[in-house]
Amino acid sequence: MYYADRYDAARQLLPLLEPFKNEDGLVLAIPRGGVPVGVVVAQYLQWPLDLLMTKKIGHPDNPEFAIGAVSLDDSLVEETAGVPESYIQEMTIRIREQLAERYRLFRGNAKPLPRRNKTLLVVDDGIATGRTILSTLRLLRSQSPARLIVAAPVASGQAAERIRRVTDVFCCPLVREDFRAVGNYYDDFPQVEDEEVIRLLQESAD
Repeated sequence: MYYADRYDAARQLLPLLEPFKNEDGLVLAIPRGGVPVGVVVAQYLQWPLDLLMTKKIGHPDNPEFAIGAVSLDDSLVEETAGVPESYIQEMTIRIREQLAERYRLFRGNAKPLPRRNKTLLVVDDGIATGRTILSTLRLLRSQSPARLIVAAPVASGQAAERIRRVTDVFCCPLVREDFRAVGNYYDDFPQVEDEEVIRLLQESAD
């Protein structure tokens, strides 16, 4: 096994992130599995930590195919051919309500931290296909960051190739062409519960 747990995986990411230590940055952890990794990374870089609350908009005929993404305060739709505007509007509203509810659960009344002109570091515990994150990264790019970085302890070769096309830097110590599931590269890979996310965020803010 390559990593004992998410915290061990995060520590093995740190040497790759050392060059960015002096930048004006923000760590964006993808809940829920990315939060334990993000806490370690944010503490090392001495950057603030926030959650990346985004979700793809699926095509009406194929929900797995992303036509765009929605965040708490922004949206980006790229594939609109044959998709009714009413569908896009309805899904944007519905998804944003869901994201806002989740954000309040995790961070209470806190507001999302500013991203413009910051080095944004998106962190997850592993990336299988990269399909889900791609629209999210394009949405982040539209928010005018100084630099866009993705860091994950493990990724498939396919995901790595896709992510490198839309980011400035992709930090991943383990890229596997024979990738199976993220959990296969951890000795201990329990589901991260909502309560753990809340606790970790509170501890990181203290």
